[in-house]
Amino acid sequence: MRIGGRSRSRFSSSPPRFADARPRRRSSHERRPASPLPRVAARGRPKVRFCRRCSASRAAVPGSPAPPRGPREGRVPLASLRGPHGVVAGMAGWAPPQLEDFILTERLGSGTYATVFKAYRKKDVREVVAIKCVSKKSLNKASVENLLTEIEILKTIRHPHIVELKDFQWNKDYIYLIMEFCAGGDLSRFIHARRILPEKVARIFLQQLACALKFLHDKNISHLDLKPQNILLSSLDKPHLKLADFGFAQHMSPRDEKHVLRGSPLYMAPEMVCSRQYDARVDLWSVGVILYEAVFGRPPFASKSFTELEEKIRSNQPIELPSRPRLSLECRDLLQRLLKRDPQQRLSFQEFFAHPFVDMEHMPGLESLGKASSLVTEAIKKDQEGDAAAALSLYSRALEYFVPALRYEVDVRRKEAIRSKVSEYISRAEQLKALVASNNKALLQQGCPARDILKEMSRDKPRLYAALEVASAAVAKEEEGKDDSETLDLYQQSLGELLLMLAAEPAGRRRELLHAEIQTLMGRAEYLKEQIKMKESQWEAEAIGKEGMLDSVRSSCTLQ
Repeated sequence: MRIGGRSRSRFSSSPPRFADARPRRRSSHERRPASPLPRVAARGRPKVRFCRRCSASRAAVPGSPAPPRGPREGRVPLASLRGPHGVVAGMAGWAPPQLEDFILTERLGSGTYATVFKAYRKKDVREVVAIKCVSKKSLNKASVENLLTEIEILKTIRHPHIVELKDFQWNKDYIYLIMEFCAGGDLSRFIHARRILPEKVARIFLQQLACALKFLHDKNISHLDLKPQNILLSSLDKPHLKLADFGFAQHMSPRDEKHVLRGSPLYMAPEMVCSRQYDARVDLWSVGVILYEAVFGRPPFASKSFTELEEKIRSNQPIELPSRPRLSLECRDLLQRLLKRDPQQRLSFQEFFAHPFVDMEHMPGLESLGKASSLVTEAIKKDQEGDAAAALSLYSRALEYFVPALRYEVDVRRKEAIRSKVSEYISRAEQLKALVASNNKALLQQGCPARDILKEMSRDKPRLYAALEVASAAVAKEEEGKDDSETLDLYQQSLGELLLMLAAEPAGRRRELLHAEIQTLMGRAEYLKEQIKMKESQWEAEAIGKEGMLDSVRSSCTLQ
């Protein structure tokens, strides 16, 4: 059984009735006292149930009525029916309203209290927009507050990764939100059409989402309903994420706490359900769920029934990451830290924005090319001075900026000129790499006697000796020319143990040798890390074609 709400047939002769509209008869919640969810929570804790008909969240605290809820509060969306602009398509509808200066055409979808139409402005340049038509008759107190908050927030912000509210109008029947049109649908459709996204694609989208969230965070705005259905794509040939649907958004400082349940259960942070007390960090949980769904194909709480869903939300078990597909250590680390059930253990916004997988420093932007050019100038200078290692490091760092510069550039000729220059720099970097590798091999061989002495002195400490054995295996792999992630993992494993041993080691000759060995291994690990990044940047720079930002993964993620 798929979790989601119901919709009437589009051929129904009567207009649709939504759970949050004011019905003439008693509401479905009142008519159906039994909840499909058993009370699995411990006695005395706040509980949540979900309506059998509309999937809306309902309070289940004994002796207390259900709290008022917003227009879409707590529902589990019908992802298969959801269209662009955060609304559900395929529901019964009506003819487009008449709005001066606009021609309303196809319906993009319908939500609880609004219908969204594609429209054209009646001008010489027929601008395409999306118009959300909100029926005044369907609004209750909570939905009015949500709508006013959405308008208030959207009319004051402008960001390349947030859907733009161009204008809003009203008449006696409707309130009209005239918004930017996003032709690529939503992220949920994009993911499900491909089953899973390659990590590189998910990372690009995550960077764009993080950029929008940082903009909002700096203004103390929390979205509170982050999910793939509320993230739109500007197009399919060159997709850029656009965060939409600010109906639940709130002005919240980092210390503010809220108690009203809002959002969609599959993407809600557990504290919203279990304690009804939460802060802005719930958005970080939702980001983790979105990233999890992008790389694994389904959200971590995907369930066959509402009972199973509530049990997963209330469970104290940590979120486990599937072993396949294989992800980078950085991606796994971010997922594990975002999906901490305890918000006090969850990483902070500052830690999220600074995380190496998010890597906002290398996000495509106007300044990317300038930073790359500056580093190349330094690399050429070091190269001329004969400092091959420094020059190689600078070329590698420059490539990390050239890749986003290529993604950012839209002019075909300029992009081709940049790619031509990048090819020259890559060629020189390869020559320097061979020279540096030869020097490194000699240095590694010079360090062997000291490492052997340290191992002999460590036979009385099995844990220290085992860590040195792992380090020796890493050095052997590097000497064989295997400068890959597997070799780097060995270096990092040994360093993790050796640093712990160093902290407990008393002063003496063994401590001196151990300290020197750690310094050597850290240098090797940093060098390998740079080489791996350079390989990735080189591959991406060569793969970025003229057709769009995702050409680098077209073989595994074809845009349709």
